[in-house]
Amino acid sequence: MNHSDVPTVSVEQLSTSDAVLLDVRESDEWAAGHAPSAVHIPLGDLPARAGELAELAADRPVYVVCRTGGRSARAVAWLNAAGVVDAVNVAGGMKTWHVQGRPLVGEHADVPPEVL
Repeated sequence: MNHSDVPTVSVEQLSTSDAVLLDVRESDEWAAGHAPSAVHIPLGDLPARAGELAELAADRPVYVVCRTGGRSARAVAWLNAAGVVDAVNVAGGMKTWHVQGRPLVGEHADVPPEVL
């Protein structure tokens, strides 16, 4: 797969107000820190859970994020090729999201959220 063939948006261009944000990182990465409005479906679970995603999207684009953009690019390529949803990769992933000061929440009460 050529990453240049994958529709991509920068974190700066991303509006989360009406979008579905899909986080395809592993469960430990998600628990450490994620976008407050994101939906979590690990990359390996995506084929089995594609129907859930299609229902959530409801004719809206799905912005896919991982740690830095590699796994999310693979997910976008698969989702678009399979016709599941209109998917767009988030360049730079959660690392860039965090560096740019976007909100981050974690699942561990006594630990500040972080991007693994």
